[in-house]
Amino acid sequence: MAGLEGMEQPRGDGRATASRWSPTVEDERALKAVELYGNPAEAEVPLPSRPESAATARRLVQVVVLREWGLAARTAEDAVLLVSELVGNAVRHTGARVFGLRMRHRRGWIRIEVRDPSRGLPCLMPVQAMDISGRGLFLVDRLADRWGVDLLPRGKTTWFEIRVTDR
Repeated sequence: MAGLEGMEQPRGDGRATASRWSPTVEDERALKAVELYGNPAEAEVPLPSRPESAATARRLVQVVVLREWGLAARTAEDAVLLVSELVGNAVRHTGARVFGLRMRHRRGWIRIEVRDPSRGLPCLMPVQAMDISGRGLFLVDRLADRWGVDLLPRGKTTWFEIRVTDR
């Protein structure tokens, strides 16, 4: 590797390294997440408001979009990125202990919702090329076909929708 000539590289069990990056292991982790937390396409899934919950939310979205709904990989990629941004906002800005994840599919559309107990509204900020944070809603606004916030008596639901081609 460039810049590492003459340096001893860490060696480990090649199988462990390979399995860590294997798509089948990611599928296993996604299926395990559904077992542990529930299926967000069937009912709202409560997740702890911690940064590592973004990975759980991504796995849940991935398994539902690809395996349960049988939609395109590109749709899954966009949905995974956008749910990560909504979860990040819920974890960073709401002070909540728990947030909820819900997914819906109707003909031609998927909708992903993140519910939290804060009534503070997310704000779409102008983004500059060199900004290193604050791009979450900008990405949602660019990649989703629709997005919004529904105020609830106790909190809000931030959601996005993506147009899909049903198979």
